[in-house]
Amino acid sequence: MRLDHVSYAVARDSFVSTVQRIGSALGAGFVDGGVHPRFGTRNFVLPLAGGTYVEVVTTLDHPAADRAPFGQAVARRAAEGGGWLGWVVSVDDIGPVEERLGRTSAEGHRVRPDGFDLRWKQIGLLELMEDPQLPYFLQWLVPTEERPSADPRTSARIQGVSIAGDPAAIAEFLGEPADHPLDQIDVTWVEDEEPGLVSVEFATPKGPVTI
Repeated sequence: MRLDHVSYAVARDSFVSTVQRIGSALGAGFVDGGVHPRFGTRNFVLPLAGGTYVEVVTTLDHPAADRAPFGQAVARRAAEGGGWLGWVVSVDDIGPVEERLGRTSAEGHRVRPDGFDLRWKQIGLLELMEDPQLPYFLQWLVPTEERPSADPRTSARIQGVSIAGDPAAIAEFLGEPADHPLDQIDVTWVEDEEPGLVSVEFATPKGPVTI
């Protein structure tokens, strides 16, 4: 199971400053990802080495933010003060996940500033909102070279993630072993008052950085 990206949600008035803060910590600037019209959100992304990326996302003043599960999840995390929203795994075929969860995935898209229409399917936001330790799943509908993780802007990479939760529950949700649920990424289980993604550890040219 491959980590696709990690998502950091903030309120609109903290959006720009958060993008600048995380970019400064990782030694590279984010790029404007554009608007998600079906979810009522927008993001900035930072492609990293190793085929992953960081997303900073906020809601728009748009009705879709109140209707779509992703918009609701972003709004709720922002209302809690902002922070890591969750972790996202990519699959080649989302069909088996749809069958396991008993519903169809939602289609998403955003038009990048260069005009390219980035499209994907995603599922698992409802589970994430109920149990923040869980990831959600994504299947890209565009070639690899067009995905947000293409063309890394830095040699920094995600080395590990720390998650507060139940390894057995996450393993069952993913269908992967609890001792190593993600390929090439270290997972550390920690205790915290609230379940979810607690921190992300990055390996950078200037040494390790934890956010």
